[in-house]
Amino acid sequence: MRKLIVCVLMCLTVSAIAVAGNVKVSSPDGSLTVTAGVDGGRAWYQVNRGNELIIGRSSLGFVLKDGDLKDNFKMGKVVRTAHDETWSQPWGEDAVVRNHYNEMRMTLKEKGGMKRSLDVVFRAFDDGVAFRYEFPRQRGLQDFVIMDEVTQFALPGDVPAWSIPALTPYYEGIYTREAVSKKGNMSGPVALEVNDSLFLAVMEANLTDYSTMNLSHDGTVLKVDLVPWKNGDRVRVGDTRVSPWRAVIIGRRAADLLLSRMALNLNEPCKIEDTSWVKPTKYVGIWWAMQKQLWTWSQGERHGATTANTKRYIDFAARHGMGGVLVEGWNYGWDTDWTRHGDGFSFTQPYPDYDLQGLCRYAAERGVRIIAHNETGGAAQNYENQMEDAYRLYESLGINTVKTGYVNSHFYNGELQHSQWGVRHFRKVIETAARHHLMIVNHEGAMPSGIQRTWPNLIGTESMRGQEYNAFDRRGGNPPYHECILPFTRGLGGPMDFTPGIMEYRNDSVPGTRPQTTLAHQLAEYVVIYSPGHMAADLIENYEHQPAFKFIEDVPTNWERTLVPHAAMGQYVTCVRQERGTDNWYVGSVTDDQARDLSLPLDFLADGKRYTAIIYEDGPDADYRNNPYPMTIRRMDVDRSTTLHLHLAPGGGAAIQILAE
Repeated sequence: MRKLIVCVLMCLTVSAIAVAGNVKVSSPDGSLTVTAGVDGGRAWYQVNRGNELIIGRSSLGFVLKDGDLKDNFKMGKVVRTAHDETWSQPWGEDAVVRNHYNEMRMTLKEKGGMKRSLDVVFRAFDDGVAFRYEFPRQRGLQDFVIMDEVTQFALPGDVPAWSIPALTPYYEGIYTREAVSKKGNMSGPVALEVNDSLFLAVMEANLTDYSTMNLSHDGTVLKVDLVPWKNGDRVRVGDTRVSPWRAVIIGRRAADLLLSRMALNLNEPCKIEDTSWVKPTKYVGIWWAMQKQLWTWSQGERHGATTANTKRYIDFAARHGMGGVLVEGWNYGWDTDWTRHGDGFSFTQPYPDYDLQGLCRYAAERGVRIIAHNETGGAAQNYENQMEDAYRLYESLGINTVKTGYVNSHFYNGELQHSQWGVRHFRKVIETAARHHLMIVNHEGAMPSGIQRTWPNLIGTESMRGQEYNAFDRRGGNPPYHECILPFTRGLGGPMDFTPGIMEYRNDSVPGTRPQTTLAHQLAEYVVIYSPGHMAADLIENYEHQPAFKFIEDVPTNWERTLVPHAAMGQYVTCVRQERGTDNWYVGSVTDDQARDLSLPLDFLADGKRYTAIIYEDGPDADYRNNPYPMTIRRMDVDRSTTLHLHLAPGGGAAIQILAE
């Protein structure tokens, strides 16, 4: 990956700290301060913004299978460094990211017993703080087992939190807002509305060879709750001697959470030397008809993944500039109860009515790629056993993207999906795919934690309640506010494979279940919900002769810069993004079940230039409840002095293309 290093500054200070002394590190702009210390043998930290307490005194440490590391500490050496660099990414919400922080490495030593030591590394950014544990190899701390991580986040009060319950299958829950004390255990990231000038998100970054972090609470104190192995172990520490980062994004506006790149910066630099084959794209797919029970994944008269059907989709993709065609149900394994017998899947053998090699040639001749779907039914070991052969085959056929799936809450030998076993499996898939020049879109995966910086071939992850629920959920589908909270929660960890773009709401299979949005809202999702690999998810016949489809054709999936002029968690959000390498801009604005009138100054445009704005907006009397289709498309000349006035209908939105002249 090409890196643009503007500035790297490293300053090193080493100082010995007395047992009773507290130590501090502040953000580069001086606004945030982390204070840490040891009191009565227990290590702690706290976070302030000026004189305002953000995170109160909170515990650090571990319960191990062989002796705790939590209440017998004294302070050891403290090392401080400063770091400032900018780096570029092959795709993302911003082309260039600044990574600027001050670091403090605090060594904790046991006062007695085995006298083991543990390092806690704090990083203070202008937009938040993070810390992780490092476990130096030493006597009594070689390979060991963590039974509990006692890390806490003491919140400044019983503040409103947006979250889903911990261990929600595949993270496919509806985010709700309640006071922290009324919550059960939560999956991260958790977004917190403390007051009008303080917004927080608690999450983890760089989840590598460790268990996934959930959050329990005692009143208003959050505590790390790790997903266990089947035998109760939380983490088995071997070659990987560091924990994930425990991060708190801190903003004065809700929009600041969306603009933070801290999760990316807490991950390692790219490990793929040549990323020229990692190419963002849009695609269509043999998928939505199965969600609506019109076609089947299994063989039979309604089988969707046939050669003839796939050619129709390839032809459509070629005509409309789509780079790929996702095909689900092409391979053997779907004819049984595959959620229980996933070990019957073959990832190289197509069904007789699907010409894998011929279709790959047919697609290549038309400038399109087949996207291979690999559902495992949770039989992850079966997938690992076939992965090299399958990926080698796909690479030879010109397939460059694989969508993986894990519809089962347990993996090999009954291990939970988001345990350390599952995290290791997901990473093995990504790394193996990279060797074969394959991009991965991961469904039912681990909660993203910014690892796309290290492995940019991970171009999308589900790990949320996506559009598919608008096809089969018997409660009617996702609530209108759903897309207004996802960017503040799930979206903080990485790109979301939400599958937007539904334009025909009729549903004979589950009457009344449909997108609880207007058509303009569906278009706006392409800008608001970030993904470098967006799908045009509807049946292709529903796009024919539909003027709104022009926006989906034109909207890019890779951005130079991102702005967020309007944002209120779960209520509304407006994203403004500049197309990578151009002076064209795109705007997406969505609202919940309330109508909104928003003013959008275009002062982000270049001075002295003229632009044409194409505005797709809710039409007269549009309302997601009973009149979702009306849309107005208008054009107007604009420049940086223009202010656009947007009216969003209930459940509505606006999508805007701004083209430089």
